Amino acid sequence: MDVATSQLTDHELIRRYREGDCSCFEALLERHKSKVYGYIFSVVKDKDVADDIFQDTFYKVILTINSDSYKDENKLIHWIMRIAHNLIVDYFRKGSKMPIVPNRPESDVLENVKLADDNAERAIMRQQTSTNIRKLVRMLPPEQRRVVIMRHYGRCDFKDIAARTGVSINTALGRMRYAIINLRRLAKENNIYIEL
Repeated sequence: MDVATSQLTDHELIRRYREGDCSCFEALLERHKSKVYGYIFSVVKDKDVADDIFQDTFYKVILTINSDSYKDENKLIHWIMRIAHNLIVDYFRKGSKMPIVPNRPESDVLENVKLADDNAERAIMRQQTSTNIRKLVRMLPPEQRRVVIMRHYGRCDFKDIAARTGVSINTALGRMRYAIINLRRLAKENNIYIEL
């Protein structure tokens, strides 16, 4: 990586990468890999698992940056860390794994196992619920999906939603009602836990 490339901002590197300059993604990876890998390893405490999660994290980063859904808000590292965090949560949930405590007499269990802080656990649950809801919203019929996105992610009121979608307020409200019913049904059918 040349000096000029290394001095570009994340925003500029992403723009150039999307225009076809692959060295710019290498520069992004080089810039952020220590922080991301360090965080992953500090939580999972296993090199092989950390390597896998690290690779999955940057695979998702590449897929999203190359897709039309990527929105560059100059918060790249925060977004990457959120992806890594979600993959760590998925890893622990899938295996219901707890950190392994060395079986040595001099080892103090309380030194090796960090009990989850109640606030951190709630934050993880909120984040997982949000991820699950996004998955379910993608399964809704287009007109219901649009109302949910405008209402909850776009913070639009029903008058705005009705005007933007060309329907009456009652129709917009009805679509929202059916969307909630369908979200609950889809959650049950797909065995996805959500808190509505």
